[in-house]
Amino acid sequence: MKILVIEDDPAISDMLRMGLRSDTHAVDVADNGTEGSFLARSYEYDAIILDHALPGKSGLTITKDLRCSGKTTPIIFLSVTGDAGTKVEALDSGADDYMTKPFSMAELHSRIRAVTRRAPAAINVPLLRIHDLTLDPKTHTATRAGRLIHLTKKEFALLEYMMQNQGIILSRTMLMEHVWTADSDPFSNTVETHIRNIRKKISINGKCDLIVNVTGHGYIMDIPDRLARFND
Repeated sequence: MKILVIEDDPAISDMLRMGLRSDTHAVDVADNGTEGSFLARSYEYDAIILDHALPGKSGLTITKDLRCSGKTTPIIFLSVTGDAGTKVEALDSGADDYMTKPFSMAELHSRIRAVTRRAPAAINVPLLRIHDLTLDPKTHTATRAGRLIHLTKKEFALLEYMMQNQGIILSRTMLMEHVWTADSDPFSNTVETHIRNIRKKISINGKCDLIVNVTGHGYIMDIPDRLARFND
């Protein structure tokens, strides 16, 4: 998943960045409400971790702005303020959950899974399968015809996103926005390199290719029969 953290305490934001990346998430971090609001409105995120008191724009203002603009991205407040009135105000403004500091990363991971399961656009399937390739988001494992495939964290995140969008042509921009962070170099060949590595790994022992480059448009992942038309 791609997650936005809006937090002005460097120690906490660094902890969140490392903790979320260890769970294979792509993480963008904003240290003020103005920048955070811009990122939240400009990019697609699977979840937003939001502090209550922020320079620029408050967490409440950001939440209200996002909901008024039609954004349904799950929002988890993370704040030192734990009184009931503040929690109610945050939830009423459109937040999906509220945690108080200090907190445990294990609980945060659990709450992220919970709010993304409830999200209208969330893809909530225990296993992803295309042909004889299986990916388990819970255990971060991938197998083809029962054989384990070793993937890096970024390769796993990219493969997961492509399998979630089976049969859809995904442009390079879409892949960058959903799998990489906002500060990634859009002109690098990182997408091409990662897809090339994934194709090698999942085409073990002469297995048919499940990913095709659609010239001028992007990449598509599907069962071999449906990919045949792109190879004609």
